[in-house]
Amino acid sequence: MIGVSLLIWTIVVYIAMRKLYARFYFPLLVPVATSTVVIIITLSLFHLSYEQYMTGGKWLAHLLGPAVVALALPLYQHRHTLKQFLWPLLCSTFFGTIIGMGSGLLFARLFHLPEQIVRSIIPKSVTSPVAMDIAKLIDGIPTLAAVYVMIAGIFGAMFGPILFQRLHITTALGIGSGLGAASHGIGTAKALEIGKKEAAISSVAMTLSAIFASLLCPLLLLL
Repeated sequence: MIGVSLLIWTIVVYIAMRKLYARFYFPLLVPVATSTVVIIITLSLFHLSYEQYMTGGKWLAHLLGPAVVALALPLYQHRHTLKQFLWPLLCSTFFGTIIGMGSGLLFARLFHLPEQIVRSIIPKSVTSPVAMDIAKLIDGIPTLAAVYVMIAGIFGAMFGPILFQRLHITTALGIGSGLGAASHGIGTAKALEIGKKEAAISSVAMTLSAIFASLLCPLLLLL
């Protein structure tokens, strides 16, 4: 019963945060971030564990697969555009993946973080299941890698559009590849708010970055 209640509460909170974001449209009010904060506060106030929350929350997790599959629609609708920009998309995603991993490694080394945390933060810019597998492969902590992935995704959704505006990046290729390579699924959801073409490119960039990261992470550690 408590699981169903928490599931309904999660949906209500998200709808409320979406309305708040639509009204004020401030970067820090991105629904994914504000909903997460509200739910964490709720669990803390009522002394509820993560396991209790997931008795209902697991049903939302099961929808992640269909949601990803649904991205095939904008991919199909803009397949000709994707073919046209194949090589620029491959190159931008490749270098975006390197920058994403390299920046995580650089900051981790700069603050002298423990080696296991360093190995967990490197795959922060790829989708959670892949990041967790990579972290496990390179002796990191998979659950901690998932946390860093969420942080990267939320920050990308918050500040990505501002950066694009400041840097005068207005093309679908630039916006889509940037959000997909840096902020994976959450970035792709943000790209969908901007346009279907941006979402299609972002979903391809998200997939490519996961492939590139899987190949490059072990090599980066060796260097």
